[in-house]
Amino acid sequence: MKLLRVGTAGAERPALLDASGVLRDLSGIVPDIDGALLADDAALARIREAAAAGELPALDVNGPDGDGPDGTGPDPDASRIGPPVARIGKVVCIGLNYHDHARETGAEPPAEPVIFLKAPDTVVGPNDTVLVPRGAAKTDWEVELAVVIGRSARYLESHEEALAHVAGYAVAHDVSEREFQNERGGTWDKGKNCETFNPLGPWLVTADEVPDPQALPLRLWVNGEPRQDGSTADQIFPVAEVVRYVSQFMTLYPGDVINTGTPAGVALGQPEPKPYLRAGDVVELEIEGLGRQRQELKDA
Repeated sequence: MKLLRVGTAGAERPALLDASGVLRDLSGIVPDIDGALLADDAALARIREAAAAGELPALDVNGPDGDGPDGTGPDPDASRIGPPVARIGKVVCIGLNYHDHARETGAEPPAEPVIFLKAPDTVVGPNDTVLVPRGAAKTDWEVELAVVIGRSARYLESHEEALAHVAGYAVAHDVSEREFQNERGGTWDKGKNCETFNPLGPWLVTADEVPDPQALPLRLWVNGEPRQDGSTADQIFPVAEVVRYVSQFMTLYPGDVINTGTPAGVALGQPEPKPYLRAGDVVELEIEGLGRQRQELKDA
């Protein structure tokens, strides 16, 4: 299933994208797409049964007349796609997890996964504006495969067990401010947790529709120019190992997100002058089968 949330920020409605590309309204079956839903096998089964029976109404993405900003006409925000998961508890990120990305940055491949966290409030919709922080000089892009957890996970022992705890997958954009991250001292957190720095979506694709998370092409363009073109096959630590490993250090709860790293092609790895992002730039990114994002950058 492709699950998503549509509408004005903070008031999104749960939806399903069916095989014919029609958005179907789930609000009559479930209140939202969040950790509670992802952990509820019976609720997920009801969605599948209703979809198969053709019982889900089409979602009205125009909004009611009179909801527009001038008090007349439909609300233009009604068709906005929000993050596919609400009330995310934490976003766990894996750094330097692609062989080619480690090479381009001159880093040795890590012996164990490099873990850092992003605050849940960095998460925005896949086409929302990304804000360039005040004082930023080296804002960078990173297309990543996001893993969404469906069952509480602690001290997992095997890769099979780890994958059984995955609800699904999504596209993530791990936006990074490299000067804050690498040149301002301390941890990476300052360069990773700026407002809007984790667009997510458009969909949560359930794990049953992604038979091999290690065979997914990832691509990213800046102002129409190709910048990243990789595959999850190049990950140093595959998805199953990432989930298993992280569960040794923290409990993963339904609705938590793991960003699993980025392939080569980031601005940091380019020759001088490095083409860091500026206000007015447009970034587009996709993962095959998981959808596409588009963001315009503006100054904060």
